[in-house]
Amino acid sequence: MTKRLYRLQSSKMIGGVCAGIAWYFDLDVSLIRLIFVGIALITALFPMLLFYIIAWIIIPTEEEVTKKKKERKSSERHQNQ
Repeated sequence: MTKRLYRLQSSKMIGGVCAGIAWYFDLDVSLIRLIFVGIALITALFPMLLFYIIAWIIIPTEEEVTKKKKERKSSERHQNQ
């Protein structure tokens, strides 16, 4: 099974984007947050803020992913019957 990127609601501070990225790459979430803040400060904040907002919109939450998986399994069962 392939690993999917999604926002983690359980360890979020704002939107769960950094927590999801940390989980995906198997890194400490604090390290990802520090890297994010460092890049944001170097680039005058706006580009990273824009990236975060876009990622927040595009990356699904953990609950959305599991809900879609359950729906797919349910529809596959109905098709096979």
